[in-house]
Order: sequence, then C-alpha cells, then structure tokens
Amino acid sequence: MKRWIKWTAGSALLLGVIVVATAASGLYLAEQKRNRYIDIKPRPVAYTTDAQTIERGRYLYASRGCTDCHGAQGTGREFVNDGKGTRIVGPNITPAGVVARYQPEDWNSVIRHGVKPNGRPVLVMPSEDYNRFTNEDLNALVSYVRQFPPKEGTQAVVDLPHPAWVLYGLGAIPDAASRIDHQLAPSRPTAAGVTLANGQYVANMCIGCHGADLSGGKIPGGPPDWPAAADIRPGTHSADSALTRYPNAASFVAMLRTGKRPDGTPIQVMPFESLGQLSDVDAQALYLYLNAPPGSVKQDVGSATAGSQKSSANTVPSGPGGLKLPG
Repeated sequence: MKRWIKWTAGSALLLGVIVVATAASGLYLAEQKRNRYIDIKPRPVAYTTDAQTIERGRYLYASRGCTDCHGAQGTGREFVNDGKGTRIVGPNITPAGVVARYQPEDWNSVIRHGVKPNGRPVLVMPSEDYNRFTNEDLNALVSYVRQFPPKEGTQAVVDLPHPAWVLYGLGAIPDAASRIDHQLAPSRPTAAGVTLANGQYVANMCIGCHGADLSGGKIPGGPPDWPAAADIRPGTHSADSALTRYPNAASFVAMLRTGKRPDGTPIQVMPFESLGQLSDVDAQALYLYLNAPPGSVKQDVGSATAGSQKSSANTVPSGPGGLKLPG
C-alpha cells in the first residue's frame, strides 16, 4: 500500500514538472514567435483620389470586416472581451493612429501579409482573407482609409490567458503570417456579377475562420467557448455542410442580412456587421459559388503553382537571437 502511494505521488510530481516545463517552453517560444522577423518585399500601394475608386474602397471597408475591428470611422474598437482574460482591441487607423507614418509598401505588408513595417508579425489581422485581394481592390481600400480625418482612438490590445500563449508558442494556434503563402500572386480582376468567378473571389473573405478549403472547424485563436466554424466547402454537397439549411439564394442572403438561420435561431461569431453590407450581387454570387456542382469550381488563377506568376514577397527564418498570434 505504501509503495502504491509513493508511486502515485511520484507520478503526480513528475507530471507536474512536465506541465510546468511545457508551459514555460511554450511561453518562451511564443515570445520568440512574436518577435521573429519576416522578410517580405511588398509592392507599394498606388494611392488615388479617384471618386469611383474611393467608393469601391468604401464598399470593401464596410463589407470585408474592417469595421468589425476598426470601427466605421477607423478610430478602433474592442471586438473581443470574454471577461475571462481574452480582450482584443483594434487600433486607430486614422492619420492620428498607428498608420500615421505608413509608407505605400507598409499598407501592403500589413493588410496582405500580416507583417508590420518593422518586419514583425501583426498579432491579430485576418490577412489570410486580404492576401487574395486584387491589386486594384487593395489600392481602393487603402485610398479610402487614407481619407479618414485624424481622430483620437484606441491602441491595439491583445490580452490572452497564459494557456493561449502556450498553445501559440507550441504551434497549436497559428498566426496569419504563418498561414499565408507570401509568394502567392494577387488575384486577377474579376468582373462583378452573379458568377462562379466573382463568388469565388468574394469567398476569400471567409478563409480566416473557415479555413483555406472552407471546411470549417475550430477558429484559430478564438476563445474556448466559441463554436466551430461551419463546413461551407463548395462543390461537396456534404451532409455536414451548413449550406443544406439554405435551399435558395434568398434564404442565404437573408441570413447574411439578419444573422439568423431560416428557423430563426441566431448564428454566433459571424461578422454580420460587415456581411450585411455585401451587395446583393456579391451575396448571390457567393451563394452560387458555395453551392457549385462538384467539378465546376476551378482553382484561383492567382494560386501559386508551377510556372505561375509570383510576388516578390518571401518569408525567411530570422537570424540567431531572434527566432503570430491568431491572425
């Protein structure tokens, strides 16, 4: 009996040592990842004051999730606070905020690659979605944001509980910069319309939560009580697909506008403030794409395949002494 007690106590002590060592290692690695240098060479964004381009930028800002984190006027806002140690605040992106000294290439680096002007990763930024922007849309979005009048606002805040930092350090929670192919060429312009091509382009805004193949699952970096993202893979017609709830485009568009399923139940953790701003054309094109028959969906022409056009951005390991949180 005494031998069993000693064995149990010894095992518990060993387990405790392993847990503490793992946590310490995870926190150390998290700090290294947060401060790693990512070497990219993004092209400069072309600023413009053209009215049509600015209007396109306004639409993208309103419908692609920018307002959810930065607010309608760009002054920043708190968008996650679970009262349990997780609090995330988007920064002020008016000329009085963090972007005050941005150069044309810095906008590309932050938005499309999730990399700060100093080469460090942006801790919270859905750059997986914006990485697929056409150059024209990126120019339009930035040109619109640069027209914000300077106002006082919030600074970026990323407060996470220790277990989340440990998981990040150990690689269980990836960041946006680590999930992006920085050599992927930008998407090519797609004509507006209720078409598969336009629907596929709009669907890029879903990647950050639903994954590159839109199969859903645990949202990277989300609080533990967040539900998993739904499976919305196009062309699969899986019995597990959330799309089976929406028999037609009208029911799908109504969900985007109201945040509710056809049965009236609310959907959690979806950026409906932005999704509700999608135009009818883009919303219907998205539905068309997500419900495409198997085999009808082609790869994005901008994907990085052998012989394809590539950007000049490249990620390399940092040097000695320096080695993201959720994008």
